Amino acid sequence: MQKITLYTILGGFLIIAFSGCQSNAPKKIPSLKNLFKNDFKVGAAINERQLYGKEPGAVKLVQKQFNTISPENVLKWAPINPKPDSLNFGPADRYVKFGVKNHMWIIGHNLVWHKQVPQWIFQNKDGSLVDRQTLIKRMQQHIYREAGRYKGKIDGWDVVNEAINDKGKLRQSKWLKIIGKKYIPMAFKAAAKAAPKAELYYNDYDLYKPAKRKRVVQLVRNLQKKGIRIDGIGMQGHWSLKKPDLKQVQKSINAFSKLGVKVMISELDIKILNPGYFANKDSTTNNPDPYKNGLPDSVQTQLTNRYVSIFKLLYKNRNKISRVTFWGVNNGDSWLNYRPKKHTAYPLLFNRKNQPTPAFWGVVHAIKKMKRQNK
Repeated sequence: MQKITLYTILGGFLIIAFSGCQSNAPKKIPSLKNLFKNDFKVGAAINERQLYGKEPGAVKLVQKQFNTISPENVLKWAPINPKPDSLNFGPADRYVKFGVKNHMWIIGHNLVWHKQVPQWIFQNKDGSLVDRQTLIKRMQQHIYREAGRYKGKIDGWDVVNEAINDKGKLRQSKWLKIIGKKYIPMAFKAAAKAAPKAELYYNDYDLYKPAKRKRVVQLVRNLQKKGIRIDGIGMQGHWSLKKPDLKQVQKSINAFSKLGVKVMISELDIKILNPGYFANKDSTTNNPDPYKNGLPDSVQTQLTNRYVSIFKLLYKNRNKISRVTFWGVNNGDSWLNYRPKKHTAYPLLFNRKNQPTPAFWGVVHAIKKMKRQNK
């Protein structure tokens, strides 16, 4: 007898999965890039395994589903320039070549960040901190070398990443401590010079929070007043089943779009288990991986509804949103499988076999319905 699984989606029902009678299973999987063809670009962050052909199924999925890509790690400072006399552009070259070959909008992530920076950047040979002019020179040389190498190929750069803390203050990074707050406009000026045709972005997490929203608005306005080019803001979407309140996300979209820059959801995924779960010693001892064998229907319904709500919001803001990028291709690739502790995560729209999840079908169903209603 055929079994039909139903998931509640915002008050209605959508048949998601079939078993027993394979002929009734969905035969054609729509692509997200076509679904949002006239709305915004849709992409995924790809990793080094995929670039070197170790995950051919994920590569095919990227080619079918997405029209923009971001590099998970290969363009960060540490893997490219780990030592003063060591440069490795091999993986980064493969990434850019893949994007060019598949006619994708290619994102460069990232040029200046407080993490994944080799410590020699900030140090003299004796281990002491470098002076201001030395660090400025090293930062500019890195930007000229990396952004300049892919001039005309990479379409948009995350120039500065996560420079603001949770209280809306400039993060006390070594960039700030040694150079001062002018390191941010210096980075954007260098990027504009190295890649004059690429879009230049500021990228950060939790930008739905009022304090961070306010500070990013100030940052962008200060750059604009100085005549320094900034083209967009990347709102990282490392969210959970209940947070953030999407009303706050809407407020940030409105505030950023009023600045005349593009707004992007740059790193979208959904956490099922919050960090508090792993802080409970009893739960992590007795059940460190509660969903190892799959999500219960009740949790899957929550995840589906959450993704539907997010994409309904993004679709309503399609005149303000230019790109939505998932942070990973399938659930098995996600960094959340290891954060804050190793467990089986379900943060994306494709499962570990590169097949669409119920959340994928929920999004497709909801957006198609909205498009029909808008005709």
